[in-house]
Amino acid sequence: MANEIEISTGNHKLDIVLNDLPLGLKQHSIRARDKAKELAEIHGFDPEQAGLAGLCHDIARAMKGDDLYLRAVEYNLDIHPVENQIRVLLHGPVGAEILKRDCDIKDPEIIEAIWWHSTFNRNLGPVSKITFLADKLDPNKAARFDDLEGKYTLAKKNLDKAILSFLEEDISNMTADGSQIHPASIEGRNWLLGLLN
Repeated sequence: MANEIEISTGNHKLDIVLNDLPLGLKQHSIRARDKAKELAEIHGFDPEQAGLAGLCHDIARAMKGDDLYLRAVEYNLDIHPVENQIRVLLHGPVGAEILKRDCDIKDPEIIEAIWWHSTFNRNLGPVSKITFLADKLDPNKAARFDDLEGKYTLAKKNLDKAILSFLEEDISNMTADGSQIHPASIEGRNWLLGLLN
C-alpha cells in the first residue's frame, strides 16, 4: 500500500511486531522515537537507546482491554485494581513483557520505560523519563494537553519539570472527571516534587 510505513530496527522479531501495528500507531511510534532521540541528545543520554524505547512504547497499544488483561494473566503480572478497571493501562506492562519474551529486548532501562510510559512512577531512570515525554509530546496529542509547545520547551530544559507538568495536568483532569488515578502516577509526582525541592 502506498500509505504503508515499513519499520526496520535490525531486529527481525521486533520488526514483525512493529510492522503489524495499525498505520496511525506506527506513525505515532516513529514521532515518539524521533522526539526521544532529540531529548536524549539535548540531555546527554544515549539517543539510540532512548529512540528504541520511544519506538516500542506502544507495541501492545492496539490490543483490546480484555486481551491485555488475559495476556497480563498469562504473563503472571501483578494487576493493580485500577488496571483491572482501566485495562488500557496494561499496554505498558504487557508491551514490556512482549519485548522481553518475543523480541529479545533485554535492556532493563528500555523495559522499564515501556512498562511505565503511561502512568510514570517513582525512581525511574532517564530513558523512562524521556519515553514518557516523547509519547506525550506528539503534536497529535495537542488537544489532550494544555500548552504542548510550552511543555516541549520545558522538556528541553528540564525533564523532571516537564514530566511533573504533564502528571499534574493529567491528575487534575482525572480528579475533575471523577476518574480513577493509578497510584504510580501519584507516587511519581511526589517523587519528582522531592527531587525538585
